[in-house]
This record gives sequence, C-alpha cells and structure tokens, in this order.
Amino acid sequence: MPLYTLIAKDRKKGLDQRMAHRPAHLEHMAQLDAAGRIQYGGPVLDDDGNMVGSLIIIEADDLESARATFGKDPYMIHGVFEHYDVVETKKIFPRGN
Repeated sequence: MPLYTLIAKDRKKGLDQRMAHRPAHLEHMAQLDAAGRIQYGGPVLDDDGNMVGSLIIIEADDLESARATFGKDPYMIHGVFEHYDVVETKKIFPRGN
C-alpha cells in the first residue's frame, strides 16, 4: 500500500493548543496504529526539545484518502498547524523491512 507523509509546523506559540488537543490526537493515532496503518509518527522538535510540529507517515489507498485520514486528526480539526503538506513517499531504508 502506498505511503503518505504529513509534515506540519505548529502555529507560533501553539504549544498550549497542541497540549490541549494532544489526548484526542494520541487516541486518533492509536486507532490508526491498531489498524496497522502507521509507519512513523512523532513530533518535530526545535533546538530546545520543544514540540513545534508533526511528522506522520501512514499507509493509504491514495492521496485523497490520506488527506481525509489526516483531516480527521484533532490537531487538524482544531487548527494546531500553521502550515502542513501531505505528500506521497516511498520507503527505501532501512532495507529488509
């Protein structure tokens, strides 16, 4: 199944908003994980180790389906991100996985 990546940057001073919606975001991610659709998911960190964005790679049938899945994430619904992209990717490394 094709892989799609969400690369997102939080709004400036958005940590409070991120934290307010984090439990619902983690539940959304846990559902995707239970369905075996997540290849990678985690926050993007700044030089001080603060969460300032997200990087998530999921399996989806096509780009439209990936966008719809990401669109259901509480971070997207509540406008945590200042900017985001959803793009198709292809796993090359690590080999053998």
